[in-house]
Amino acid sequence: MTAPILVMGATSGIGKLALKEATRREIPVRAFARSADSLERTRLVEPFPGDATDREDVAHALKGARAVIYALGISESVSMLWEKETLFSTTTEILVEAMSDARVRRLVAVTGYGAGRSKDAMSTVERLGHRAFLGRVYADKDRQEQIILHSALQYTIVRPVILTGGPRSGRAKVKRDPANWSNGIVSRADVAAYLVDAVEKDLDIGRDVVLAR
Repeated sequence: MTAPILVMGATSGIGKLALKEATRREIPVRAFARSADSLERTRLVEPFPGDATDREDVAHALKGARAVIYALGISESVSMLWEKETLFSTTTEILVEAMSDARVRRLVAVTGYGAGRSKDAMSTVERLGHRAFLGRVYADKDRQEQIILHSALQYTIVRPVILTGGPRSGRAKVKRDPANWSNGIVSRADVAAYLVDAVEKDLDIGRDVVLAR
């Protein structure tokens, strides 16, 4: 069987849907999350309980993997308004180092619209509102993107716009030209489908893209 894709954040949100999408295509997945022991082990799914901030857990999870889909998220809370966020940069720094050591080169990482240079595509009003509510989270996503951009990995940075719970439609647009970047909506299922496509078809290596309907 083909070596598995390591999905980080495989029990919720986009990561959970990426796991579902990969198995729908008969692609083996190593499902990494703290709560991964809640998943059923199957012919295609290898549950892998672990902590993304633990270097040993991440190094162990990478053994024998052929690519990584990074889809970690955080639970929304009022404290996001004032508490500094470090999860994304910390886990990405650990992951990039571990991938280098394991000689796993392909990384498809979800950040978000408003991170990195995509914030320059926002209107002034958009930017002010976004930073007021999500400023500390996206400051960490900025740091996360810089870690990826300065790595030697075959990376793709994926920035979904406003996420919905709709079904996979196949109509998500991959916006590669910054001149065409704008806000909108996109389903988590469509984002998950692109993440698997990006691994399987070697899409957008060395690029940062925006996903929207």
